[in-house]
Amino acid sequence: MKTTQEILQQAKAAASELARLTPAQKNTALLKMADELQRRSAEILHANAQDVERAKATLGEVMIDRLRLDEKRIVGMAQGIREVAALPDPIGKILEKTTLPNGLQVTKHRVPLGVVGIIYESRPNVTSDAGALCFKSGNVCVLRGGKDAFHSSFALVSILRDALSSLGLNPNFINVVEDVSRQSATELMMAVGYVDALIPRGGAGLIRACVENAKVPCIQTGTGICHIYVDKSADLEKAIKILYNAKTSRPSVCNAAEVCLVHSAIAEKFLPMIKQKLCAEREQAGLPAVELRLDDRAWAILGGIKAGETDFDTEFLNYILAVKVVDSVEEAIAHIGAHSTGHSDCIVSEDESACDLFTLCVDSAAVYVNASTRFTDGGEFGKGCEIGISTQKLHARGPMGLEELCSYKYVVKGNGQVR
Repeated sequence: MKTTQEILQQAKAAASELARLTPAQKNTALLKMADELQRRSAEILHANAQDVERAKATLGEVMIDRLRLDEKRIVGMAQGIREVAALPDPIGKILEKTTLPNGLQVTKHRVPLGVVGIIYESRPNVTSDAGALCFKSGNVCVLRGGKDAFHSSFALVSILRDALSSLGLNPNFINVVEDVSRQSATELMMAVGYVDALIPRGGAGLIRACVENAKVPCIQTGTGICHIYVDKSADLEKAIKILYNAKTSRPSVCNAAEVCLVHSAIAEKFLPMIKQKLCAEREQAGLPAVELRLDDRAWAILGGIKAGETDFDTEFLNYILAVKVVDSVEEAIAHIGAHSTGHSDCIVSEDESACDLFTLCVDSAAVYVNASTRFTDGGEFGKGCEIGISTQKLHARGPMGLEELCSYKYVVKGNGQVR
């Protein structure tokens, strides 16, 4: 087993070699990776089955669903890589070009970050997405998955590396940390001189640990306390459709809704619709019912479970929804400002002025008008896939694709000029 330090050293050594590959070489390699994932799907499923079996002792079904792979998901992972291959190559693009009065020609070129470390939990598809995006953007990646998904991640990276080797390319363009102890995560956080950017992708605890302890540049991603605000002018059928999708289509992901805010003018009518659609109808269909955690005003209408002190600050990642009644769009904006993680928040309203105020004042990476928060995703945004969803403002925000994995440098050409 290679140590984390040895893996970091081989990654750093490979960075300049990767930066020299042509777009055609990278695209050929990506298509080979995609083909190999599908051809060797049996190996991936065998490794994943080991992870799923072990996880049954510690994880609930919703979280196991994040971990589980099947043929359809592997095809989707391969398709994600092919979509990345089809995107324009970001490297070498001239962003600006200026000739100064002294004759110097200054051009601003897009360049790779260099070596990107990714620490993530339990989602094997992150392995292929991150590997493809980093490779296409000219970055060597060092992947450190969670122990729950170790066998899956290791199998996936082995296949990606074999695809590179089969084309005569350096397999160390894509690396996986073999030590899943906390020590390896700490080593990535402290890898000054080896890691140019660290991207944590997972729960609040992981992200907080990286942001607070990393000595290398860290991009904060992921945690999603996403809100759906149903305004007094909302089309209620549209609203219930949006809320149902945002909460139940895949509750274990970061763009799923965790909080519903309802204007008091329509609360008497809309809250029973929530209970009928998200609770009663799902239970009748044999599906997990959503547990509603209600503030005092919502509880007075519906009865049931009262919200606790932390329920409006919790990313449930489960069939749980916190519900609050508000008196205005301004109150909804204020609540979101106090409790949102800056990921994705939505207004459902037919009042254009309310929508304009909401989009102006809600300071999240993605702000929706009459659409589900579940669209905050690299593939849905046309980026092929994503390496994470940044909830900070520097240097990237929202779904991070190829361009967000780049920096830039100035190339200055002269003819003997001195200052």
